[in-house]
Amino acid sequence: MNKPLKNETLQTEITNISRRNLLKGFALTGFVLAVGMPFVGFAEGEEAPKYGRDAMPNGWVDNPLIFVAIAEDGTVTIVSHRSEMGQGVRTSLPMVVADELEADWGRVKVIQAPGDEERYGNQDTDGSRSVRHFFMPMRNVGAAARMMLEAAAAAHWGVSVDEVFAENHQIKHRPSGKTLGYGELAKAASQLDVPEREKLQLKTADQFRYIGKQSTKLIDGEDIVTGKAIYGIDIQLDGMAYAVIARPPVYGGKVKSFDDSETMKVPGVIKVVTLKGSPPPAIFNPLGGIAVIAENTWAAMRGREKLKIEWDHGENVSYNSDEYRQKMLEAGSKSGGKVLRSTGDITKAMESADKTFKADYYVPHLSQAPMEPPVATARIQDGKCEVWAPTQAAQAGRDTVAKWLDMSSDDVTVHVTLLGGGFGRKSKPDYLVEAALLSKAMDGRAVQVTWSREDDLHNGYLHTVSIEHLEAGVNEQGKTTAWLHRTVAPSISSTFDAASEHQMPIELGMGVMNIPFAIDNIQLENPAAKAHTRIGWFRSVANIPRAFAIQSFIAEMANELDQDHKAFLLELIGPARKIDPIELKDEWNYGESPEAYPLDTGRLRRVVEAVCEKANWGRDLPAGRGLGLATHYSFVTYTAAIVEVEVSEDGDLSIPRIDIAVDCGPQVNPERIRSQMEGACIMGVSLAMVGEISFKDGAVQEDNFDGYQVTRMNESPREIHVHLLPSEDFDTPLGGVGEPGLPPIAPALCNAIFAATGKRIRDLPIRYQLES
Repeated sequence: MNKPLKNETLQTEITNISRRNLLKGFALTGFVLAVGMPFVGFAEGEEAPKYGRDAMPNGWVDNPLIFVAIAEDGTVTIVSHRSEMGQGVRTSLPMVVADELEADWGRVKVIQAPGDEERYGNQDTDGSRSVRHFFMPMRNVGAAARMMLEAAAAAHWGVSVDEVFAENHQIKHRPSGKTLGYGELAKAASQLDVPEREKLQLKTADQFRYIGKQSTKLIDGEDIVTGKAIYGIDIQLDGMAYAVIARPPVYGGKVKSFDDSETMKVPGVIKVVTLKGSPPPAIFNPLGGIAVIAENTWAAMRGREKLKIEWDHGENVSYNSDEYRQKMLEAGSKSGGKVLRSTGDITKAMESADKTFKADYYVPHLSQAPMEPPVATARIQDGKCEVWAPTQAAQAGRDTVAKWLDMSSDDVTVHVTLLGGGFGRKSKPDYLVEAALLSKAMDGRAVQVTWSREDDLHNGYLHTVSIEHLEAGVNEQGKTTAWLHRTVAPSISSTFDAASEHQMPIELGMGVMNIPFAIDNIQLENPAAKAHTRIGWFRSVANIPRAFAIQSFIAEMANELDQDHKAFLLELIGPARKIDPIELKDEWNYGESPEAYPLDTGRLRRVVEAVCEKANWGRDLPAGRGLGLATHYSFVTYTAAIVEVEVSEDGDLSIPRIDIAVDCGPQVNPERIRSQMEGACIMGVSLAMVGEISFKDGAVQEDNFDGYQVTRMNESPREIHVHLLPSEDFDTPLGGVGEPGLPPIAPALCNAIFAATGKRIRDLPIRYQLES
């Protein structure tokens, strides 16, 4: 049911601003200080490689990106330019500004920026990059505002600025003890120049009030738990119509003919519209189909049920999961794939090995399945289009909508609501385009397009299916001397190039190219694999199958060699050392500088040792119980997990406890890090146990959560213990948080199942495999 939210109320609950309107709007509502901190990139003509923010489209440009404003009553308003989907970014980044500003968090308000990367910088909220990339820019914003307030106070008192300091929403004069509130100073401060970047005076870590602390209140927490928070489905505009769409069941299909006579008889149905789709590659374009527009969503859904559609399914109608899996297995078992890296002589090393190992690991297609499926509302007025949507990529949505409406991007505004989950699905703005096209078909009337759960599973951008083929050889001393990895999976690049059959450097840099093992002979290969459905980003992306395969394989080897898993794993990792990713032919390194972010095996060893200590690795357990260990490096963060399982004689599985150790460098918001790791543990269990999207005759077979299951409360781990490894040096680079907790969970779970039952799991999902 849609909340009775009027448009004028919306403008106060979800505020989206341009820089010009920001200044104008603040003037009208009592805000008299607005600070925009320019971001400075490389000097003109400098040829230095670009990393991090600089490597992102408009990620680091000479326009004001982050704004902080102060009203006469002292209220501080901070603009969030990244999308909030449960990771806490609308708290963490404004919290950084507030800390440097010396603002009272209880007097801070956060408003959401629209999609406009020229003003706000890169807004693509994925890749565990938000805090990693914008921690320092946000500090600069807060420090600039604080220094302007200090300068205004010094001028007011006629004293040197060295005699004043900011503390908890006030400027104080040291010699006299006089104080002025931020609201009292805002007007005067607004007349001052923004300090130059090189003259900013940042706090030291011991002066932080919020950064690195556990107690900062979640900015949206109260609204979320009381039902006041505004998600995409909550948008309600005057005169709005509602739509659902019958999309091609097979990727690349199109409507051959249709009959809507029965649909138009359904009470409340207004119109049936044919939507033009786009042939592969998918990019961010809509799939097309037949839309039913009605006075309410229920009538639209009833009308869609009455449609009689004959589809031209196209060439992907032959796609079947079982057959395709066999093709991938065959490709993985044969040499001749694209060689990615070859060190030493793998053939000779295998032939001379005392013992060899070989295994294939399978991960099916996965759906992000956010609890809030895609939804978007669009309205066209006076030649301009406004869209309200829970999107991770507001700027991509803006540009794509503009393209399909044949408008300038300047005439499209994308308002970002809260997201009820995203996990990468909402980085693709096809559903925003659908709403815009239907508003155009309704002569500009506002239209809300809702995806059902079935729509989400049938027509999403799925995580790729994969086979990871691994071989290894060990010598007489049990030392690993040879390592072969063939990764077979349709690539995300097929979303942009339908002919693509090999994985991108981004995907290969997720656990293939950057394996940190101390092995002399390594060969990495990538056989071809063609995509037959839309492939997209997914939380942790290709790290999921890589960690599952590699960490399961290591456990198998240790068991066969009668070695302790932890000891064998640490020997593979080798001594503490910092490896240049370029030496590993990792062309991506998560987009970060190889000098600032080398692969640090000392940190990888550290999380393994920490989690083993906390979980009491090696302790005696009763029959039917077992511990499983796994580690992984992803998004420039190091994690290791131990899962404890209990398996009954009937094959019923329970998880008494999960321990996960995390080294993400400095911790800006520790409570959010814990929350992300806890969520990753539950999601990791869900994917391992029950997650699977399968295809028959080109169409997805799972319709809802009865087929594509997620972990229920009674199946979730009883205890999750997150161990954050300390790092208080805020001058060192930050790691990602949202995604790194996911990869080690599935292999640790499967390794625990083996320890408890002797049953080895090489194929996901696990369901049904424990019953036989």
